[in-house]
Amino acid sequence: MKYIRFFNSLTINDIAIVGGKNASLGEMHQVLTPKGINIPNGFATTSDAYWLLLKENSIKEKIETSLSGLDISDTKNLQERGLAVRTLILDSTLPKILEDELRKAYTTLSKEYASDAVDVAVRSSGTAEDLPDASFAGQQETFLNISSPDALLQSVKECFASLFTDRAISYRESRGFNHFKVALSVGVQKMVRSDKSSSGIMFSIDTESGSEDLVLINSIWGLGENVVSGRVNADEFFVFKPTLRNGLNTILKRSLGSKKEKMLYANDETSTLNVETSQQEQNNFSITDKEVIELAKQALIIEDHYKRPMDIEWAKDALDGKLYIVQARPETVQSKEQNSTTIKKYSLKISSDAKILTQGRAVGEKIGIGKVNIIKDTSEFEFFKAGDVLVADTTNPDWEPIMKKASAVVTNRGSRTCHAAIVAREIGVPAVVGCTNATDVLQNGVSVTVSCVQGDEGYIYDGELSYETETIDMSKLKPTKTKLYMNVGNPAEAFNFAKMPNDGVGLARMEFIMSHSINAHPMALVNMQKENSVKDEQSIRSFMSPHVDAKEFFLEKLSEGVSTIAAAFYPRPVIIRTSDFKSNEYRNMPGGLKYEAVEENPMIGFRGASRYYDDSYKEAFEWECEALKRARDEMGMTNIKIMLPFVRTPEEGKKVIEIMNKQGLVQGVNGLEIYAMCEIPANVILADEFLKVFDGYSIGSNDLTQLTLGVDRESAKIAHIFDERNEAVKRMLQMAIEACKKADKYIGICGQAPSDYPEITEFLVKHGIDSISLNPDSIYKMHKVVTDLESRLEQ
Repeated sequence: MKYIRFFNSLTINDIAIVGGKNASLGEMHQVLTPKGINIPNGFATTSDAYWLLLKENSIKEKIETSLSGLDISDTKNLQERGLAVRTLILDSTLPKILEDELRKAYTTLSKEYASDAVDVAVRSSGTAEDLPDASFAGQQETFLNISSPDALLQSVKECFASLFTDRAISYRESRGFNHFKVALSVGVQKMVRSDKSSSGIMFSIDTESGSEDLVLINSIWGLGENVVSGRVNADEFFVFKPTLRNGLNTILKRSLGSKKEKMLYANDETSTLNVETSQQEQNNFSITDKEVIELAKQALIIEDHYKRPMDIEWAKDALDGKLYIVQARPETVQSKEQNSTTIKKYSLKISSDAKILTQGRAVGEKIGIGKVNIIKDTSEFEFFKAGDVLVADTTNPDWEPIMKKASAVVTNRGSRTCHAAIVAREIGVPAVVGCTNATDVLQNGVSVTVSCVQGDEGYIYDGELSYETETIDMSKLKPTKTKLYMNVGNPAEAFNFAKMPNDGVGLARMEFIMSHSINAHPMALVNMQKENSVKDEQSIRSFMSPHVDAKEFFLEKLSEGVSTIAAAFYPRPVIIRTSDFKSNEYRNMPGGLKYEAVEENPMIGFRGASRYYDDSYKEAFEWECEALKRARDEMGMTNIKIMLPFVRTPEEGKKVIEIMNKQGLVQGVNGLEIYAMCEIPANVILADEFLKVFDGYSIGSNDLTQLTLGVDRESAKIAHIFDERNEAVKRMLQMAIEACKKADKYIGICGQAPSDYPEITEFLVKHGIDSISLNPDSIYKMHKVVTDLESRLEQ
């Protein structure tokens, strides 16, 4: 056939003939099928078929006339011209030879699947699509469940017309692509019956941080068009590639999406429709952990073949239970950023009275400020002004012309892999998707601040908040002899923080992970596991969804949190401090009142190591140990070091370590090191005894200062006395360093002092501390302090 090529005759070298999408399908069908990648068969029209259509219908000149002098900033005019061009193509006649070849190819494909009229997906593929410097993905149309020759012919013509959607015209104009240097190929592929199962998108790179160590998978019920379009908030999974390659199935994170709709075949099985999902479907993940891992492994195979990060669409067939790859293209945003040696860092200044209006999934790492402009459909584009915050139920690539004008984009629906999110990343506009209620709670004309710099969650604040930007040239930062670690609390921010110059994590607080991921008093969960009645149980169980088993919920969320931080910095060391809530903080947790006494001074009360062996909390600490063991041994995060807080005596340390041993956390086994937080004067005075129990110290300067000076750091009356630069505190720091050096044990600091005071940082370096752990916003400043001092000391 002259104008049709089946997948088994295509390779990636045929992009000019059939576009990136179809060339990639052909390449994978031929090369990767033997490696376990399932590719539904199909065929593609060539670019010559498109040019033949224009020639035989004599419409090329008419299209040129329609687009002459177009100003894409005039959205109304763009819409009028785009409609005129599409009408020209839709009113044309398919060339007889192309029609005959399409009917013949469709019959051949139907016979392969033992059908008289096989159901197919008909997708557009621009012949310049998915080049390294451009992504035309989503700009043309897709038609699903096409199951007759006549319907196929009409769909092919509509695909040709979609080369001139408003979004496609705007994209090409803004990037200098000649409209007649881009042709269109139509891919026709056997449908995967995911309408009765699940489908989704995956990236072999993190779309936000750009980490190439992650596979991001989104999944929904039904046909995949809903996740591509952003109509549905999808389930989300992150898989860690280095340990996956080593045979460990490390799912770092599972996030349950609302998935309120699914796309099915209509009753006549010749079209599709959206229906509401059941409560059970909404409350459960749309794929299993086993399927998550299988998909991630397929992503690795595809990435290894193409030797670059990939954007992949997949579907599960309900008839045979198999997972299929239906598209794969190069990822074009973050992989481009990897070549840059500079980072632009945004820092939001949040006042105590800042009001969050709504929140959702963050896209990008920027901040946008402007007036809310709620747009319901494309007919309202002309009312959108440059610099407005675009607010909509959902967007799709049709909206690119006004997305480029927006200071930020906010939607009710959508996940981080929908086309709108991809477009927002490419054009550099911060977006928060999947807020659910943005069009209800945000008011037209009201100024808001849209923040995508606080991890996975994006926030919309009332009013115009202040922020700062800093551009750092990473290539100019020299390595330091003193290790510079980071203090990391929120796992959602870990992969972004890991891009900064660092040697690892000196402090990751378990209590931060608990409060955000567990949201319940641990002993309440322990008693729920025993089927005892627990206060606030209904609230706790609603947060646990989809988990029913309280212990598995606790272990999964805690191990995911610590593993996410450990993975972001892998294989550099990550020191996880076990939970150090105080009794008043525990009391405020759901279910907490029953388990916590009221203490006059919780700061020096029932906290830290003393809790872990006490019968009132011991079982919860054992769960904590199990979660840490799972992270290290099952998920492969052997770079995790464990640190115990507030250890008052060496005997306490021995008691706690004995409990840890019984839970499988044994010093020296699998490289495990156990440190103590050096934050009590006794830790300094009896350092020789403590260091017989522990592998080293990390100084907690906050508590060490308050206990050395006898100052309650929460008391405003005497706050002026609290100063880590006090000579008594500095002597404590020096004594701790010297004791560890003498015992040949690790010594670092993770308290606030070096982040605040350059003179403390210099003091620590001069006395030979092994590492200094800094807050992320201080690391650039203190990096210069350390390098300058080390240079002077060398002279």
